[in-house]
Amino acid sequence: MSAEPATDLALWLAKLVGAIAGSAISVAYLLPRGPREAATRFLTGIVSGLVFGPPVALILAERMRIDDSLSAIELALIGSAVASLCAWWGLGVLQRFAESLFRARPGSGGGDK
Repeated sequence: MSAEPATDLALWLAKLVGAIAGSAISVAYLLPRGPREAATRFLTGIVSGLVFGPPVALILAERMRIDDSLSAIELALIGSAVASLCAWWGLGVLQRFAESLFRARPGSGGGDK
């Protein structure tokens, strides 16, 4: 860890930059169907990166055994980027799971969709 303590503003900026970077990569990696989906994915990524970035950073750093070699700012940046990048993929998995729960099965008497 760095000898200098990180300021709150520096940590927030690192989380914001990581979240924006992860969202941008997410949008570029799998092109959205339209501007509305792009905006939704981008904003979802930013919020997810800001909220879930710190716990993701701690988990990753611990599992990779690099928690002693990175500063708090680097951890915030990495965690926010990873959480932001994975948010849309995680929501997609949840959506498909929910759709499979409520999809009418053939022969069950459900209406045609």
